[in-house]
Amino acid sequence: MFIGVDVGTGSARAGVFDAAGVLLATARHDLQMHVDGAHVEQSSAQVWGAVCAAVRGAMAGLDPAQVQGIGFDATCSLVVEGLPVGDPAHPERDIIVWMDHRALDQTARINAGDHAVLRYVGGRISPEMQTPKLLWLKENRPEVYAKAAQFFDLTDFLTWKASGAVDRSSCTVTCKWTYLAHEGRWDADYFRAIGLGDLAEDGFARIGQSVVHPGTVLGQGLTAEAATAMGLRPGTAVAAGLIDAHAGGVGTVAAGGDPTACLGYVFGTSSCTMTTTTEPTFVPGVWGPYFSAMVPGMWLNEGGQSAAGAAIAQLVAMHPASGAAGEQARAAGQGLPGWLADRALALAGDASDAVRLADDLHVVPEFLGNRAPFADPHARAIISGLGMEQGVDALVSLYVAGVCGLGYGLRQILETQAAHGAPVATISVSGGAGAHPLTRQILADATGLPVEVTACPEPVLLGSAMLGAVAAGAFPDLHTAMPAMSRVATRCEPAGGATKRMHDARYHAFLTLQATARDLRLGATAP
Repeated sequence: MFIGVDVGTGSARAGVFDAAGVLLATARHDLQMHVDGAHVEQSSAQVWGAVCAAVRGAMAGLDPAQVQGIGFDATCSLVVEGLPVGDPAHPERDIIVWMDHRALDQTARINAGDHAVLRYVGGRISPEMQTPKLLWLKENRPEVYAKAAQFFDLTDFLTWKASGAVDRSSCTVTCKWTYLAHEGRWDADYFRAIGLGDLAEDGFARIGQSVVHPGTVLGQGLTAEAATAMGLRPGTAVAAGLIDAHAGGVGTVAAGGDPTACLGYVFGTSSCTMTTTTEPTFVPGVWGPYFSAMVPGMWLNEGGQSAAGAAIAQLVAMHPASGAAGEQARAAGQGLPGWLADRALALAGDASDAVRLADDLHVVPEFLGNRAPFADPHARAIISGLGMEQGVDALVSLYVAGVCGLGYGLRQILETQAAHGAPVATISVSGGAGAHPLTRQILADATGLPVEVTACPEPVLLGSAMLGAVAAGAFPDLHTAMPAMSRVATRCEPAGGATKRMHDARYHAFLTLQATARDLRLGATAP
């Protein structure tokens, strides 16, 4: 058996799999989060405790002696273990969460430098990445910055806690720290230019001197302390990990055979698009190309939406019928988004016909900015066509319009990538926000591409379990493990005819609204 551990924004989850990728058991434990404006923080001690509790829960009734390997994925959050990243009175809050946007000023200054490494993050660095956050710490919490022995991406923190090894994954440092994996080096000139030259002078000891491919076995496996906390055996193989979205990509994109033909769409609180290529492809506004960041030896372009499931939650919460619909959802034992999707299906009679419920409603759901293709953290959401209706069915219509808006944002990323040499033929969706058949069909109709769903109900956990299987030697590499442990279960074909024409028209409206708001904002701030 192999264990995959996924640390998302709100929970830590563990899944136990066999060598064929069949999910045997799973468990989850909630995470705490502190939000104060643009500052979003968590506790690494609480996260690690939740991970261990989730593993113990998943292993209930199973034999630890059968577990040969464990893999980890997590959000791309910055861990400064045991030191306060915000309020000095709360040293337990030692994680700057991925969605934290405190470093906007540092981000703007870094981007103004037009450094060569920025070519590999779509031309502009994001405040969600780690060097702007490190610069913020150095400038605003210099005592914390100076005292920190290590700065970890959350995934690398977890593998360190599990194995004692300080090796970094090529996934985390390449995608979020500007490591040049294709050249096997950090760019010291970049760090000196942006004000973090001390990291270069120290030989990058605090952010990673040893960088290894995902799935590489770390240390001597689980330490005795970690094994006891998880209820596993010491020495169980620990794999170098992945960012959570990339684990979803590993768990899905090779299910149909060719990882370069399939875009992995990891649809959770935020969304990530994972596109694999054999040669580097530079796409403005799309992160990458990253070498060996997901599939070792191949290149990756990463786009996405800073708010996806979170955007739908925000949109729904704004409507006056949200409370009444929430009560009905709770009475039915469902979450509100799933209940709204069921209601939309009942009203429309068919998933593709649900778009007609949106009528003249249009949503550009960029509540937390545009991650791709504009790399614009200042963009904001647009809602057009709201009337005076206050009933639950009006909320359903707004929900459908929001899901359509996410689909059009995905289509915009797909078209931008294709125009720069990275086309795909299918989309494989994973993540809780994409679990409903209505959502999957709307994504297919909105983008015009087939949407595949893999057999495993937990593809992100599966991707991490694949890492554990490779580290344990069950497969020689990820290229072999991916098609062996995942397979396509269902496929949603995009609708044609009148439905296609309607989505084409709505997509045009989406682009027009987005461009108009962008022009107005940029024009208002122009000198």
